[in-house]
Amino acid sequence: MINEVKSVLAAFIGVQKEANRKRDFEHGHALDFLVVGLVMAALLVGGMALLATVMAA
Repeated sequence: MINEVKSVLAAFIGVQKEANRKRDFEHGHALDFLVVGLVMAALLVGGMALLATVMAA
């Protein structure tokens, strides 16, 4: 699970080693990456909304 999180973080910022990308496609499951990506995206949007609310108050 930690490899999926690291890969999704690398994808969010646009950097990924070729060896890691190959490992993901050979041994990873698409559903794992999808779930981790959706959770991380929700956390990012929620954090930004919280920050905007706190800064506006």
